[in-house]
Amino acid sequence: MSSVTKGTVGVIGLGIMGGAIARNLAAAGWRVVGYDLDAARREEAASNGVEIANSAEGVAQAAPAILTSLPKPAALMATVEAIVAAKAERRTVAELSTFAIADKTAAEEILRRAGHVMLDCPLSGTGSQAKAKDLVVYASGDTQAIEALRPVFADFARETHDLGAFGNGMKMKFVANLLVAIHNVASAEAMVLGMKAGLDPHQVFKLVKSGAGSSRVFELRAGMMADNRYDGDNVTMKVSIWQKDMAVIGDFAQSIGAPTPLFSATEAIYNAAMSTGHAMHDTASVCAVLETMAGLRRN
Repeated sequence: MSSVTKGTVGVIGLGIMGGAIARNLAAAGWRVVGYDLDAARREEAASNGVEIANSAEGVAQAAPAILTSLPKPAALMATVEAIVAAKAERRTVAELSTFAIADKTAAEEILRRAGHVMLDCPLSGTGSQAKAKDLVVYASGDTQAIEALRPVFADFARETHDLGAFGNGMKMKFVANLLVAIHNVASAEAMVLGMKAGLDPHQVFKLVKSGAGSSRVFELRAGMMADNRYDGDNVTMKVSIWQKDMAVIGDFAQSIGAPTPLFSATEAIYNAAMSTGHAMHDTASVCAVLETMAGLRRN
């Protein structure tokens, strides 16, 4: 870790994304104060240079800038209540999770009334990309607050974009994740077609990746599909958490009358992954679902 301290940043939620972000910030020279309900996550973060607080309230007391990476809206509201309860001076909270805009707006209003600033800053990228600082920040909200946090964002992401009014970050994330949902299933469909045709899956991965049919999602996930390995350190997004993102995107698209035929067609595949033992596996496990549908058995 760098011997230079750039300042103090709080990270609440030390899961796949938050944990990688906290680790990268600590390595870049920030004093990182973190918290997670899961003791194992806290221990892992501590081993990577993160100072562990005894609660979310403790993070708010220690850090003027706070990043939140949380699994559910209920966790966001509990975190907001803890930040308010800390009775600290003005804090800037960058909310990195994927939630309905209404949930983020409700949290923003509570923090604003308490004298704090909340930004809507969802991320484009997977857990493996978070480890490599290959994320994109879709920031929205107060422009001055976004500018003030750019040095923080720069130490865990490759790009930061100011999208204007609060909530625009989530709108952009919905667009990006709609494509991720489609590309992931399309990647699995292509891999299964190749395997069913008798081709070696690793060769399919290598040749598609170098050709016109590739995508960033294919590059990130088709290797797992070729290896037929979707657990352990390979997990970049759990199917169970992805289901939450799918529901949020679908509800938003329906609310504005935007047709999503391809996105909607993928839902049954992700639902099948959930019901066939892949809930805690990476979303690349949709390949296993399509293999079963194809009557394909690997040696």
